[in-house]
Amino acid sequence: MPETVFVLNGPNLNLLGTREPEIYGSATLDDIAGMLEDRARELGLEIDLRQSNHEGHLVDWLHEAQAVGAKAVLLNAGAFTHTSVALHDAILAIRTPVIEVHLSNPHTREAFRHKSFVGMAAKATIAGFGPLSYLLALEGARRL
Repeated sequence: MPETVFVLNGPNLNLLGTREPEIYGSATLDDIAGMLEDRARELGLEIDLRQSNHEGHLVDWLHEAQAVGAKAVLLNAGAFTHTSVALHDAILAIRTPVIEVHLSNPHTREAFRHKSFVGMAAKATIAGFGPLSYLLALEGARRL
């Protein structure tokens, strides 16, 4: 059976494609899912992609990733990146490696986006490559 990589997406990422396309591009979350699923098949992996606007769902899914033996988690926590001690603690509480993913580069944006509670706990961060950020993170996950 192929190993599974969880791809967890936080608030407002359900609006990709229409939300601030000058920052996030025109690809939808479904477009990104399709790209990831295609590449995962080539790598012998399986993708479990989810999105929620609720912090607790993301925490529960991180716990679930460990419980089911996922190979890794790719986490785009959206705005929770900069505010969520709960996500930080959940990442530290599990053994499953977490790779932080961002479409844009938070360090080139507003000052409040420069601090990442997720990044402080994650194994790695990939940001600023648009949808390619997810594919680069998947390549990294495969090598873990």
